[in-house]
Amino acid sequence: MRARKIGRLFTGIVFILAGLNHFRQPQLYRAIMPPYLPWPGFLVALSGYAEIALGVLALAPRMQRQAGWGLSALLVAIFPANLHMALHADVYPQIPAWLLWSRLPLQALLIAWVRWCTNHQRSAS
Repeated sequence: MRARKIGRLFTGIVFILAGLNHFRQPQLYRAIMPPYLPWPGFLVALSGYAEIALGVLALAPRMQRQAGWGLSALLVAIFPANLHMALHADVYPQIPAWLLWSRLPLQALLIAWVRWCTNHQRSAS
């Protein structure tokens, strides 16, 4: 169980920092938004707030399961942007195409990680 707690702490901190980065470097996130999505600035801010909030919730033992579901949903929601980047690697010449494609299966591993470290059953005591 200690490994799950450490994993949950790491996950919460990483998502909080990633969410904060949406406001520190919004142009980075706007640049990777698929053109078919409306309101890129709003969506960048929304995803940043979601990462921060869900990261904080992941750190709260009573909310960890809900945070895990929320983070999983967030990772699914951003998958189309990752797919768009891989399919249009020429638009992102600063990122190697192999890296863009390798992020796709990594998304499933991230979801599995989040589910594992936030799905701890609390004992009734």
